Amino acid sequence: MKMPPEPYRIKSIEPISLLPRLEREDRLKQAGYNIFELVSRDVYIDLLTDSGTSAMSDRQWAGLMIGDEAYAGCRNYEHFVEVARSLTGYKHIIPVHQGRVAENLLFSTILEHGDYIVSNTHFDTTRANVQHKGGIAVDFLTPEAKDLQSDYPFKGNIDLDALRVFLAEHPRQVKACIMTVTNNAAGGQPVSMANIKAAREICRSYRVPFYFDSARFAENAYFIQQRESGYANVPVRDIAREMFAQGDGTLMSAKKDGLANMGGFLAVNDDDLSGKLTELLILIEGYRTYGGLAGRDLEAVARGLEEVTDEEYLRFRTAQVRWLGEQICESGIQIVQPTGGHAVFIDACSVFPHIPREQFPGHALVVELYREGGIRAVEIGSLMFGSIDPKTGSFRPAPYELVRLAIPRRVYTESHLRYVVNVLGTIRQHPERNTGYELIYQSKYLRHFTARLAPVAPAEQGAVTH
Repeated sequence: MKMPPEPYRIKSIEPISLLPRLEREDRLKQAGYNIFELVSRDVYIDLLTDSGTSAMSDRQWAGLMIGDEAYAGCRNYEHFVEVARSLTGYKHIIPVHQGRVAENLLFSTILEHGDYIVSNTHFDTTRANVQHKGGIAVDFLTPEAKDLQSDYPFKGNIDLDALRVFLAEHPRQVKACIMTVTNNAAGGQPVSMANIKAAREICRSYRVPFYFDSARFAENAYFIQQRESGYANVPVRDIAREMFAQGDGTLMSAKKDGLANMGGFLAVNDDDLSGKLTELLILIEGYRTYGGLAGRDLEAVARGLEEVTDEEYLRFRTAQVRWLGEQICESGIQIVQPTGGHAVFIDACSVFPHIPREQFPGHALVVELYREGGIRAVEIGSLMFGSIDPKTGSFRPAPYELVRLAIPRRVYTESHLRYVVNVLGTIRQHPERNTGYELIYQSKYLRHFTARLAPVAPAEQGAVTH
């Protein structure tokens, strides 16, 4: 398909440069083959994340200039609360500096050791925060998502039957259901309104609070408009409001669909819960009217939340991702179909079928993207989500070995993405040049952020275990 032109003009630029190949190889070795350890100036095209990497609008930049940096009750907080409350409908809006703080606040308050949090799919920081508080994170992804190549329109859905059975078996141990929209770990896939409403009814029948992880709420609402019967003529902002109306609250990283470089919020209706969350907020983040943010950041988030439901922007945003996915498929590489709203997810096993899963084929592709073209991406596979069975000591792989090419909002043009496609095509031509990786160091939580790895010698690769 043809990608539509950007619905904006570029009026500020940042230079980027491509290091020579030998220097890129040297940077990888210095970083312990962990792309999080690379410095930004050594990266040519940075698709590591869409979190906090958006280009802000002229209106957002103008908002920075009217930042009220009063410690308590700044006027930017008033605007921030007004916009967030109008969008979500929730009574209490608690600002935080990013989404994982909202997770920390909520799970520190509602969880006791051995309690469950259920979800369509927890992403990495959500799962880690549940585990850090002694909880158990359980995913119930819709069965349709297991076929990466199917065109099922709502692969982010929660498995309603599995949810119902689990709540019946653990009637008092499940402290919340977190519906992640869009479902990042499942390929950036959207959740349908019908699925949201059905899951909410199941949770209500068992008195389980129902929350959203709404970092990409606008993209999810746009997909509902485009793909779900009955919503074609409903404005995206109204769809978002209907979605939020099904929940008891939301955790929001405004670094995604807030179009800001920093910020977020936790919104709830429960007065007692809000009081407990605010007490902890003041202890670890700051006073309730700034939550670890400068007044100017609150203003940027407020204006971003107003801008993100613009349908021309969302049409371009999703078309840009879809175009990249189609170009990659034409090079013979498989991706998660259909493309989601913020990223293309590559099936790494389709690129490196010879690398066993315990040697992280997704990470091997991430390393090769940087080595070959200075491109930084991220693995969403067994390095991020794999584990060791505590009873048998055997390796438990992640459900899929994916590489996410997350596209920052309003940052890269078609020519940048064509370059990415060309680099992938080159890698695809010579997969045998790549080996797997082994861990040299790993931390207890979120090991992919700080791990150090080393290439596995070709003779050690062994049998493929896809």
